[in-house]
Amino acid sequence: MDPRLSDSIREEFARLAPGTPPPASKTIVIGGHRAAGKTRLLPLVSALTGRPGMDLDVELEKRSGRSLRDWVATDTDGFRRAERDLFLSLPAGGLVAVGGGFLSHHPEALRDCHTLLVPITFETYRERLLKDTRRPRLSPGVSLEEELSAIYQQRELLHARVTTVGIAAFLRAFADPENPR
Repeated sequence: MDPRLSDSIREEFARLAPGTPPPASKTIVIGGHRAAGKTRLLPLVSALTGRPGMDLDVELEKRSGRSLRDWVATDTDGFRRAERDLFLSLPAGGLVAVGGGFLSHHPEALRDCHTLLVPITFETYRERLLKDTRRPRLSPGVSLEEELSAIYQQRELLHARVTTVGIAAFLRAFADPENPR
């Protein structure tokens, strides 16, 4: 098992009975709030599943030649269209980490996907985003504290519209009863 996983996830993985992993034809999406750790989790899930992973935000920047920070600040609607279009153009069966707003803005695009929700508490979300000045502001007309609280609460409600799988259930699907951890 990958030593970069937290002790609690490794312990939970060891306790879980095996399940059925998603079929190879079904895209696995890693989603959740900004700063939840989706990009960090991408190579781990790639190693676990044997699927090459793509960070949708990185791919958008590469293809467009634009920084996401500037793009979101100057043309949020254009950015949202571009992220949805790129996602829908990808072949089925891949592994994709989507940006923090994807689940909120494009739930219909995830209907036929196996979406892994990366959890994050508000306290951790707030702490990480207060330190990370590279990320775009989403509501520059209010204080950063107000923005973080409002966006987190709003997206929590919107994420509930998407059928997701928690980390424990996802790991259980890849458990090997012949090779206990």
